[in-house]
Amino acid sequence: MASTVPETGAAEQPQPAPLKKTALNATHRALKAKMVDFGGWDMPVEYPCPGGGLIAEHLAVRNGVGLFDVSHMGEIQFRGPGSLAAVQHITMNDASKLADGQAHYSALLTPQGTFVDDILVHRLSANDYLLVVNAGTKDKDYAWIRTQVGSWPGIHLSDYSSYYSQLALQGPRALETLAKSTKVDLAAIKNYWFKWGTVAGIPNVLVARTGYSGEDGFEVYVPSDEATTVKMWEALLEAGAEFGIRPCGLGARNTLRLEAGMSLYGHEISEEINVLEAGLNRWLKLDKDEFIGRDPLLAMQDSGGPKRKIIGLEMMERGIARDGYSVLSLSGEEIGKVTSGSPAPFLKTNIAMALVPTAAAESGDDVLVDVRGNRVRAKQVPIPFYKKPKKC
Repeated sequence: MASTVPETGAAEQPQPAPLKKTALNATHRALKAKMVDFGGWDMPVEYPCPGGGLIAEHLAVRNGVGLFDVSHMGEIQFRGPGSLAAVQHITMNDASKLADGQAHYSALLTPQGTFVDDILVHRLSANDYLLVVNAGTKDKDYAWIRTQVGSWPGIHLSDYSSYYSQLALQGPRALETLAKSTKVDLAAIKNYWFKWGTVAGIPNVLVARTGYSGEDGFEVYVPSDEATTVKMWEALLEAGAEFGIRPCGLGARNTLRLEAGMSLYGHEISEEINVLEAGLNRWLKLDKDEFIGRDPLLAMQDSGGPKRKIIGLEMMERGIARDGYSVLSLSGEEIGKVTSGSPAPFLKTNIAMALVPTAAAESGDDVLVDVRGNRVRAKQVPIPFYKKPKKC
């Protein structure tokens, strides 16, 4: 039998899987967006200057409106009379409190109370729930869910990620922009609620008042074929032109969520960080029936709380605290790590979140961040760093 090894003796190296593409991939490339590999997806990180770039995109969302392609996110649907019980078992929030057309933030937890992923749960009806999960963890999440509840009676699980394109319209002018393309009563959709309707002539669109920017906004879910998705994208850009709308990439999405103090999987939340350490107690319902991860979190809460906490930092000297940089006490002892750090375009300062011992967090003392060998002083500040202005 002939050898399949090349004559050089070197074994053939496995080729990396091709990057997945959203229905807007050609549109992003026509706009000359800078594309990156994000969780196995070919995604725009920013659009070019003049008029574009991360800072311009960030400020467009804070001051007007921006449009994001977030079609890489995953969608997992539960159907059947056992759906609520299954969702309750695998998530930390209390889905029994949801009404039809309502959503909430939640998470899938390990038995130790750390994170499999953070998610949104939408109640479509009493026996029908849609979970939106992160792109890079979708396959892992779906496999984990099937392991936990896939054999339960009365539920049917479906991975609908390839069916939906998801566009996020974010900013104080998002409602005015979207209203030009639909007769759906957008003002009647409260935060974390949703409706179905026709948008830009496309029927059966899910319109949710949700987002990841710290601003008002909507996420719209449309069939993922290219023609339909491009039609929606172009209609929203045209509708928002008078408000200075910009297409926005993942770079601005990250700086916006950081200013708003929102956690990112693999940074503030992970399989090594639990819910109490992450400071996400608001969405943790320990008083509901048993769910995966509940017991160790309840024990930790009853025994005085976590030994580590996420804190907010603002740099007091020249230097940017990047992800993974060491955090030190003023005496020079390493006490933690930066989980996310960046310039804050709207706040015009450099900010970060970091995981440190609870004692350090509660002291409120200044710290040092090791920025490529330079120890830069930072002060502790409340999270979120930015809050959208309240309407009169």
